[in-house]
Amino acid sequence: MINSMTGFGRFEGLVNGRNITLEIKSVNHRYLEFSCRLTRGYSFLEEKIKSYISGVISRGKVDMFVSITEPEDTPAEVQINHNLAQGYVNALKELSEKYNVINNVSTVDIGRYPDVLTVNKAPEDEDVVWNDVKEALDSALKDFTSMRKDEGKRLKADILGRAKTIIKIVSEIEKRSPETVKEYQSRIKEKIEELLNSKEYDEQRVITEVAIFADKIAVDEETVRLRSHFEQLKTYLNDDKPVGRSIDFLIQEMNREANTIGSKVRDAELAQKVVRIKNEIEKIREQVQNIE
Repeated sequence: MINSMTGFGRFEGLVNGRNITLEIKSVNHRYLEFSCRLTRGYSFLEEKIKSYISGVISRGKVDMFVSITEPEDTPAEVQINHNLAQGYVNALKELSEKYNVINNVSTVDIGRYPDVLTVNKAPEDEDVVWNDVKEALDSALKDFTSMRKDEGKRLKADILGRAKTIIKIVSEIEKRSPETVKEYQSRIKEKIEELLNSKEYDEQRVITEVAIFADKIAVDEETVRLRSHFEQLKTYLNDDKPVGRSIDFLIQEMNREANTIGSKVRDAELAQKVVRIKNEIEKIREQVQNIE
């Protein structure tokens, strides 16, 4: 079953005491393009996440946001920069004396000044952090994958519906085309006879030349190939592997056959049908841009 490249998934909750918020979203892109915003201090996770994602997603522009709050029981040590604190105290005392104002600064106020207090925490085990984040990521990916599959079903239904319309038009062309070839042969033969009037000419050669030229405007080979392409399209749409690029190439081949048919037909009715086919193929092509 095909997948869309559009998806969204989210996780928010506690994992082993660690508060994690994770969002993943994707849109269509020719290749896999991944970007991730992480809480400061956890940049080591980016490559791990990217590698993990590449095993799940083959195409699309993927954006991820990960917020991590460490467990409350994480050991921490607060260090005081006594020299800096003393400097602030002396400076404030000098201000108080020079400008005759009350010096009512408390220790809380001193502690708020930059770099007076520094919190040092024991380094976290990267493997433990990754396992917790991976658990959150797996949960978000469930919704993400489900959305991509649902959108894939909608794309498949739309494409198959348009393919059915095209095959119906192809059948109409196949039914009408032999008649137009005969009509064209007849018109050419009559015109040649009029031009030659009563002069002698090799009728058999004229018939042969007309037949050769008429063969050049026959479209049966192109319609057969077009049908074959649509059978291949159905196979791709039922494949479990990413097939977006393969279908994109197939659409190019369909367009080529449709253009060839359009250049051959000498009938206004058939020309209109070819235009309808090309319009439907273009709509399929637009949908295919969203398939992984």
